[in-house]
Amino acid sequence: MSVGPLVTEIVLAFCLAATLLYRYGNVFRNHIVVTLSVLVAWYFSLLIIFVLPLDVSSTVYRQCMEKNLVVNSSNQILESNGTVPSTNCLKPWSSVPDNVFPNLWRIVYWTSQCLTWLILPLMQSYIKAGDFTIRGKLKSALIDNAIYYGSYLFICGILLIYIALKPGQNLDGQKLKAIASSASNTWGLFLLVLLLGYALVEVPRGLWNSSKLPYKLQYSYFKASKLSLEKCEAEETVDDILESLHAASAAIGPNHPFYRNLETIFQKVPVEVKDKISRRQLPDDTPLDGPSEKALIRLHRQTIKALQTLQRTETQWGILMEKIFQLEDIANNLSNHDRRFKSSFGKLRPLYIRIICNPTVEWYWKCMIKSYVQRAIAVVAGCLSVAVVWSEVTFFNKSPVLSLFAQFLNLAKAKYDYLTIEILSTVIIAYLCYCAYSTVLKIRLLNLYYLAPHHQTNEYSLIFSGMMLCRLTPPMCLNFLGLIHMDSHIIKTHILETHYTQVMGHMDVISIISDGFNVYFPMAILAFCLATYFSVGSRLLNVLGFQQFLGDDELTTDLVDEGRELILRERRKRQRAEDSVTRRREFQERFINPTSASSRYRNSRQGSDTVRPLRRDESTESARAGLLRDFEPSEYYVGTTYDSANSYSVNNYDGGYQAADFYDSRNDQTRNFTSSNSSWLTGPPRRIFDDV
Repeated sequence: MSVGPLVTEIVLAFCLAATLLYRYGNVFRNHIVVTLSVLVAWYFSLLIIFVLPLDVSSTVYRQCMEKNLVVNSSNQILESNGTVPSTNCLKPWSSVPDNVFPNLWRIVYWTSQCLTWLILPLMQSYIKAGDFTIRGKLKSALIDNAIYYGSYLFICGILLIYIALKPGQNLDGQKLKAIASSASNTWGLFLLVLLLGYALVEVPRGLWNSSKLPYKLQYSYFKASKLSLEKCEAEETVDDILESLHAASAAIGPNHPFYRNLETIFQKVPVEVKDKISRRQLPDDTPLDGPSEKALIRLHRQTIKALQTLQRTETQWGILMEKIFQLEDIANNLSNHDRRFKSSFGKLRPLYIRIICNPTVEWYWKCMIKSYVQRAIAVVAGCLSVAVVWSEVTFFNKSPVLSLFAQFLNLAKAKYDYLTIEILSTVIIAYLCYCAYSTVLKIRLLNLYYLAPHHQTNEYSLIFSGMMLCRLTPPMCLNFLGLIHMDSHIIKTHILETHYTQVMGHMDVISIISDGFNVYFPMAILAFCLATYFSVGSRLLNVLGFQQFLGDDELTTDLVDEGRELILRERRKRQRAEDSVTRRREFQERFINPTSASSRYRNSRQGSDTVRPLRRDESTESARAGLLRDFEPSEYYVGTTYDSANSYSVNNYDGGYQAADFYDSRNDQTRNFTSSNSSWLTGPPRRIFDDV
């Protein structure tokens, strides 16, 4: 008996959850309540995924013991001759006491259910509430969730009435708990079918398309065009909010009773936007009547939502720009004969990364090896998707066993190979989780919630991700246990079930759900997979006016061309800003500290491995003369264009030089993505309790 594997899985799950939260959230600025709640939600969801394979191997051993042992009437384990029996069952290497898993699952499951159905929804509504007091925010949060909870309670009420009127059924604590857990799992299973029906096809196809550079660039240009429109709409919404705030500030003076509430709204607005408000001139016909408290609450809510939307689009835009620039650099480096990767924008990387990933290694990885690795992963993912769909359609058939995962598990059980059982279970659950979780935030209807790296995810999106993980993980694990024939209510055979299933229970009190919905509804995954494979949903959305990436569509081609032009302008803007910074530094070195400027400049040029297409040719002329000259035809840009056969070629674009004084200090932040996202729009929101 060893608790080492269980403790290791618990620690690994916590480390992974903490690392993800640190990467996507801002633990130093987000409120401590939000940080702890999201951490617990993520940790408990990952803990189920990590620990469930150990529960499966333990259940296999207990099933073997139950099959080989004979219990006499006095409940003592004896052989027919009265001696203690000898069994051939091998004890798993990760065996723990029998009471460990039940207690662990009770804590993990019911805590996550309390978070996802009670605490996190209220917290999410509390954050976006526009009230100025704690009581008002809580009241708005309850009202915001009233319809949602009302529908849920209405369904539970119908189930209770059905059970109460059904003869031979008695309501007790266990039945009520089964109703609550089964209702939650049924809701999660419905959402899981939609997500898996899309992801089981789209994940392998996306990995395969990622290996094709022309396709990836065109798709990125298409996304840039659509995202640019969203960003413009978000900026216009913020401008309208600023105009309303300016009118409210003109009507509410320091002695006004609502002045403190107005200050609370202004605290949510960044400093740069406040300066824009102060410089804005109100129209002559603007009414200067003081707004009511309800109007200020509504304005507060609109301000929070508008700033969150603008932050999301700005973050997505910065990430997409970096991605496209890297793809264009790969296209430009494919023809390099020296086989050294050269970037358009130099990034300062740590020394150990520069030693390990030098320009030669980077060229071989990005230009040669990476595409083949992506294709190999796509093939593996495609095989897993086919196995999942086949097992989902046939897992209810017990004789013969048609589920592939159940067959693999039976082969491992025959040899008591517990390590193989745990590895197989981990791979299946991990792939299902990746497909489900990676799809949640990609659906267009859920685009308000976005997990962005570099600490750029707001509190609202973090809470939403915690809710979805807690709601999807339990039904997905129950579905996995059905795929490997570990659920007796699916295969209709009495077997010793896992501790996880025993804690979660079954919906035996309602035969319609237990016999029909939870068994046959996963078969709908096949229909959704076929619809995704033939792009039925994308074509339907395209007809309804929601532009989707379809290679044979004229509108798609126009959006790709528009996105290419947007990227071209963005590249020129960033390169001019970088040139401006470089010229300022050279000017300071030449005129403030001229003794060591030449040596430092020469060393930096000799040690650089990057190319900057828009940089001026280096010369010994004065930087001041360069600033006074308006145009220089020596600049060029290496871009990527596509012909009708989707082959890429390199074109040169001549561009004029603009004076460095044209750009202010904010353009200095466009040198790399991290600094560009440190502007006022991409910073995380203030703590949710600071304004009360």
